[in-house]
Amino acid sequence: MSGESVKQVFLHAYPRELVSFILDRWKDPFFAERLRLAEIDPSIQLPDRSVLEQVISTCYQASLMKEEERPVMFRLIIRDHHLFPPDDGPPTGLHRLQFDKMRPFNEYELYRLAPAADFYRALIGAALGSKKRLQIWGMVHSGTRWMQAISGGTKTIPPLPSSPVIYVRGPGRISVSIGPEMIASLNSGQISCPSLDIFSAPWLAESFASVRSEIEEMHEDARARSKKPWANLDPKFGRIVGAQVVRRIINLIHNSHHGGMLVYLPTEMSRDISAMNRYISLKYQFREEEPRQRFRTLILRIMNTFAELHGESGNSAKVVGWQEYVNSRSEEIALLDEAIFDLAHFIAALSAIDGAVVMTKRQEIIGFGGVISGDIEEVETITHALDMEGRLKQQEFSEEVGTRHRAAYRLCHELRDALVIVISQDGNVRFVKWHNGSVTYWDFAPTGVPGF
Repeated sequence: MSGESVKQVFLHAYPRELVSFILDRWKDPFFAERLRLAEIDPSIQLPDRSVLEQVISTCYQASLMKEEERPVMFRLIIRDHHLFPPDDGPPTGLHRLQFDKMRPFNEYELYRLAPAADFYRALIGAALGSKKRLQIWGMVHSGTRWMQAISGGTKTIPPLPSSPVIYVRGPGRISVSIGPEMIASLNSGQISCPSLDIFSAPWLAESFASVRSEIEEMHEDARARSKKPWANLDPKFGRIVGAQVVRRIINLIHNSHHGGMLVYLPTEMSRDISAMNRYISLKYQFREEEPRQRFRTLILRIMNTFAELHGESGNSAKVVGWQEYVNSRSEEIALLDEAIFDLAHFIAALSAIDGAVVMTKRQEIIGFGGVISGDIEEVETITHALDMEGRLKQQEFSEEVGTRHRAAYRLCHELRDALVIVISQDGNVRFVKWHNGSVTYWDFAPTGVPGF
């Protein structure tokens, strides 16, 4: 299996094929490097093939059952109970609870436990017993902070230990990770790997580079005017905060089951789009004044306040970033954090009516209810990027998708600097952009759990 491969297609894949794929991927040097960067214990070993097949096959069978017409959903961790600290727990740790006696590891027991082991808050714990048989020993209360990888947020996330974790999300939908690092997933008979976090893509950073430079310049001007010493910020800090907020917007639209579209246009187009134009007609527009730019204002205030707070330590040469931010106990930072995530909820709600939410790359909210002109030429074929930079790709016909996606493709073909995020009613998310000579889309699979 090539280190660049992100997808392997079978006619129909089942647990045995998923196990083979996982074992191949485990030996891939590119994946080994990902584990190293994620600080996964390099000495960790996967269970033997027979054990892995038993685990995944049993979880697969459990996924096909139904609990009072609800899909069976659970997380399972393969790890001895004594390896969990007995006095830990959410929100910053894992709370291990052991049953008074071992339970059998089979699909019926998983089916019965699933409603109690809430997918978002707990894991079922299993391990090999003395006779090398899998048994369920209890439950692990995790809390919900792990969902920030999908929904965005600024809390410290308790890391999952370097052990196999199986995620069951309904009939035939299974994902397997080692700790927090996803290995592969099985969905609708197809095996795939999670894409790398699209928010880390160089092309995305380049697309917003001028806006970031503008904010950094404003931050440095404020620093120069201040009579107090300010700490230096990690150059990626503002970008990370902004990305977390956009994650939250996407997740909120996703959870609405209505679908939506976020259109990001070059900053210089704000007035053109507000007037009559050949690209987008807006049903609701906001006046061009400071409140439209609240996102940028809040990012700048967070950067300035954060640098000033850490400058008070007397070490103005210190560089502070995301880790210090999530661990901050400053009430002022907490209020700013709440303000920017409240704004995320406001923006997401604008997508509840038909049409696109239209913003500039400054995150300036121009309006909503946007309809992309049908007079723009249709795009017959588009590129599906299978890796972060679109080097591994495949061509697809645009007619295979709905009107919302085709409208995004038309706009990105016409406006080469636009970025469109399309959230389908079924929950799939695509980032669409003109890239390397064609309209290209990336499936947004957060590093954490594919399928959200």
